[in-house]
Amino acid sequence: MDRFIAVFLVLLLLAGSARAAGLVEEDVAIKAAFRDGPLDLEGLVVRPDDGRRHPLVVLSHGAPRNADDREGMRARGQLSKAREFARRGWVAVVVMRRGYGESEGEYVESSGRCDSPDYVKSARTGAEDIRQAVAWMAAKPYVDASRVLAVGQSAGGLATVALAADPPPGLVAAVSFAGGRGSTRPDHVCTESRLVEAFGTFGRTARLPMLWVYARNDRFFGPALAARFHTAFTEAGGRAQFIAAPDFGTDGHYLFSSKGGERWTAHVEQFLAVHGLTQFERPLPPRDESAIAYPKGLSEKGRAAFVKYLDGPTHKAFVMSSSGAFGWRTGRKDVDEAVQDATEFCAAHSKKTCYAVMIDDDAVQ
Repeated sequence: MDRFIAVFLVLLLLAGSARAAGLVEEDVAIKAAFRDGPLDLEGLVVRPDDGRRHPLVVLSHGAPRNADDREGMRARGQLSKAREFARRGWVAVVVMRRGYGESEGEYVESSGRCDSPDYVKSARTGAEDIRQAVAWMAAKPYVDASRVLAVGQSAGGLATVALAADPPPGLVAAVSFAGGRGSTRPDHVCTESRLVEAFGTFGRTARLPMLWVYARNDRFFGPALAARFHTAFTEAGGRAQFIAAPDFGTDGHYLFSSKGGERWTAHVEQFLAVHGLTQFERPLPPRDESAIAYPKGLSEKGRAAFVKYLDGPTHKAFVMSSSGAFGWRTGRKDVDEAVQDATEFCAAHSKKTCYAVMIDDDAVQ
């Protein structure tokens, strides 16, 4: 019995350390009702832990250039972004669209051939998944469904623009980070003119305030092309504040990330303030990393890796040896693959036996 209690306390401490202060985080299956039938979409909800109702923000991901990478994407890969919104008083829901991650359904967002893509159709298809997430979350007792914000990146950004052109009940504003689709390699987009036309199409009916952020060194949609998107959209009647952000890393397309948090949150905070959507005067404090229960024997480098591991998507594993060597892998197809890959990495850097100390969010005894 004593050993059971000790193990339980360790698991409880580790589970608590994986959350940001004052937030509730939970994996969910979003019940979607599509025309072809019901499907479950992989989701993640992060919200203030204060028992109050808060407005909703729905986060929509991009599309990898390599189609094989879609299966490995996970809602928890967006955890850091969801936390930033929840810390500011929003109920944040991450939705994995059909054909991504562990969501049910086939991939339905194809734009077609590179020489004749239908970007309007693919964006509207993605927007439907976002719409379904909004409808499902609207019924939650902790959600104020009268105020909904849509935020998307890359292909998710284009889908967010399409959603704003045909908004669901409660949608009051939208944010697009590096919105677009059709980049098959750096600095190349399939039939750029079609993508520009798509933004013009959505601008004819989009009347909600929007924020568009494109970094100047975006290798998917460069500054000249992004400016054409904005011109087409606004000349058709759409409303969008355009920000040409400074260079970010080696590819500004990934500004909307944990590393870019200080930059993108500043843009979002200002946009929300202008439109009367600020929720908390001051964000809730970030997670206290000093309170994390680290596995014994980890070096400073190992501790930094463990923090990243905690925020990583399932399925995942963290392994180490008695010499302090470690290895970790996240976002694998199953836990067996995660353990195997992490162990192989650890073993390559240690003469001692490597063993799993954490699988997904559970400590291994």
